[in-house]
Amino acid sequence: MATCWQALWAYRFYLIVFLLPIFLLPLPILVPQKEAYCAYAIILMALFWCTEALPLAVTALFPIILFPMMGIMDASEIIQRLFPSGSESPGECQFVGMSVTAPHTPRGTRGGRVFLPLSRVPACQVCIEYLSDSNVLFLGGLMVAIAVEHWNLHKRIALRVLLIVGVRPALLLLGFMLVTAFLSMWISNTATTAMMVPIAHAVLKQLHSSKASGDLEEGRENPTFELQEQSPQKEVTKPDNTEALPVPPAPSEPTAHQTQEQILFTQGMSLCVCYAASIGGIATLTGTTPNLVLQGQVNSLFPQNGNVVNFASWFGFAFPTMIILLLLAWLWLQVLFLGFNFRKNFGFGGPVQEQKQAALRVIQTEHKLLGPMTFAEKAVTVLFVLLVLLWFTREPGFFRGWGNLIFSNAKGESMVSDGTVAIFIGIILFIVPSKFPGLTQNPEEPGKLKAPPPLLNWKTVNEKMPWNIVLLLGGGFALAKGSEESGLSKWLGNKLTPLESVPPPAIAIILCLLVAAFTECASNVATITLFLPILASMAQAICLHPLYVMLPCTLASSLAFMLPVATPPNAIVFSFGDLKVSDMARAGFLLNIIGVLVIELAINSWSFSIFNLDTFPSWAHSNTTTHCPNDLANSTTPGP
Repeated sequence: MATCWQALWAYRFYLIVFLLPIFLLPLPILVPQKEAYCAYAIILMALFWCTEALPLAVTALFPIILFPMMGIMDASEIIQRLFPSGSESPGECQFVGMSVTAPHTPRGTRGGRVFLPLSRVPACQVCIEYLSDSNVLFLGGLMVAIAVEHWNLHKRIALRVLLIVGVRPALLLLGFMLVTAFLSMWISNTATTAMMVPIAHAVLKQLHSSKASGDLEEGRENPTFELQEQSPQKEVTKPDNTEALPVPPAPSEPTAHQTQEQILFTQGMSLCVCYAASIGGIATLTGTTPNLVLQGQVNSLFPQNGNVVNFASWFGFAFPTMIILLLLAWLWLQVLFLGFNFRKNFGFGGPVQEQKQAALRVIQTEHKLLGPMTFAEKAVTVLFVLLVLLWFTREPGFFRGWGNLIFSNAKGESMVSDGTVAIFIGIILFIVPSKFPGLTQNPEEPGKLKAPPPLLNWKTVNEKMPWNIVLLLGGGFALAKGSEESGLSKWLGNKLTPLESVPPPAIAIILCLLVAAFTECASNVATITLFLPILASMAQAICLHPLYVMLPCTLASSLAFMLPVATPPNAIVFSFGDLKVSDMARAGFLLNIIGVLVIELAINSWSFSIFNLDTFPSWAHSNTTTHCPNDLANSTTPGP
């Protein structure tokens, strides 16, 4: 019997893959409607995402197969959307690189182009969702982030800030949190954590040692401090389908010889890094994947929204939220792990200064080892700053940006998107040389000249680009579109109309708590992908601005603070061996509550002026929302 159970456990993922689709079949069979078909696909994908029976990216490909086979997204809907009544060419459209005609138009040629019946390509509409503008923005933003990592610019920024902050306990915590949060606004949360944790442990090692190491005085490298560069051979491969995580640096030495105070400080330092990485990612549109999921689904579900969620509007909403949450997290971790003796926490009347000077020398030594800024670092810095400026000034909303002035359409709206800007800077990285332009001898072939390599090459991008996230984003956008096309969103919205009597702030806080709890056990991308279409339908049904519930829930999906498996940064710091699950859960539980309250403050205060949340927008109207007023303020308006 024991052997039988062991076999079942060993083959559990195979059993899930084969049995779940069969177990859920009664739903589309007994209710032969598009809503039921779409619900079958969504429930199946949700269970696969939660159990990780298949890789997350593979599960995200299901809509390409299921939606066309179930008739959820067929060709006639493309015609109706692209060519409404009165169109000049109701029988033609350009579609995924080929020209096609409506089903009633006979096959033929015109002007050298071939026209095919749309009924022959029913899956193409689904495929478009896998390379939307949000996916393009994700790719372009990561190209710049990879260049920053490749030339160690992020390490230079981190060390410089730590030198300014110093090594007093409370300020050291704050310094690491500020650096980690800033870096995770632009580069991967995982990469930021993998770099900052070894730095933190190297500094702590010197703070806790009885005397400074001789190696440091001689200016030698500290092996504990080295950033562990990732390579395909260094990824953790598991027999199940969980995502591969970077191999963390070697764990610190056993802490048996440390005092309880030192152990607590080490735990607090580890947690401050992973928490700051998750918090910092919410500040920018490209900081973490759920933010891009929101933008993509808003554009997919509400095509006439006028690009309401862009880099500038998101930053204006999320950056103050991030700052407040980061400071509160710092105070909470300081109280929990350093105690209430703030005089001691800030370095007044503490232990011998020799240990602090030794810790400071660790940072100074590593900063000196980087040497002066190279031409490549300066070039990447200039391009990075240019990217951010172009993002902010493209279509800021409170004045006409360069996108409105130079590249506007007939309505005066910018035809250039944030994704266009990101790809533009990304391509420049492949062109600009990494050394000052000049002619140098090729050492391998004397007598021949060699040009310097560019700032970025495809091999580096291919190794570090998380292609699985591109598919995961696309699968989420396809699910949102399928929910709309099948009528499932409308059906869910109608079922949720009793919520109209509940105050909107209460709805927002309950949904945030639900999403924050769900994301502790499932991927934050999968979580928000499943929730957003439902939230959009609910908001339409009760005449609530869709962003009033979609924005806070998106931020709440990044509040994964309680479990090591909740997010890769948590897993990295847990792998060092200084933490127990109970330590992380104890610190993370209250931080989750604090996060939800800060998000509630943000959505009921400064977000109103950014997104006009006090009105029901015209772009959110549907057949079921004709009774919703667009001009009058609804009940989300904050009170006096």
